[in-house]
Amino acid sequence: NAALDVELSLKLFVVLSKASKVITERALGDMRQYGVSPTEFIVLELLYHKGRTPLQQIGNKILMTSGSITYNIDKLEQRKLLTRIPSDEDRRVIYAQLTDKGRELMDQIFPRHSEAIRQITSGLSLHEKEQIIPLLKKLGKAAAAQHV
Repeated sequence: NAALDVELSLKLFVVLSKASKVITERALGDMRQYGVSPTEFIVLELLYHKGRTPLQQIGNKILMTSGSITYNIDKLEQRKLLTRIPSDEDRRVIYAQLTDKGRELMDQIFPRHSEAIRQITSGLSLHEKEQIIPLLKKLGKAAAAQHV
């Protein structure tokens, strides 16, 4: 039924938007309490889990413009939380890597942040989380393929 599909699509959009807004606000609030901006936290977290990463790839991985990435990398480097390392193979490539100070910070704050995210998403059971993750991925991929 096309009318029911439209109605449910609209309801899904509203419910998903509201849930995403609240979850994101709570997660960003948690990030800010550690003395870094949400963008800085996301860069640190990427390097914490992926290791040394080319600067050009960081923006793609966290959906940010190169200017914004450069600004945040500069701030993190000034605070000695990361360092830039030129590539030996290709002088056009520069890597970002956590310093010992940056790793120590993330060793401290990432477990606390992970627990905050667990609490933020505690409205769903483990089984419900296992169900919703592939559904949301499917929804996101299909939406990305649309030319609206």
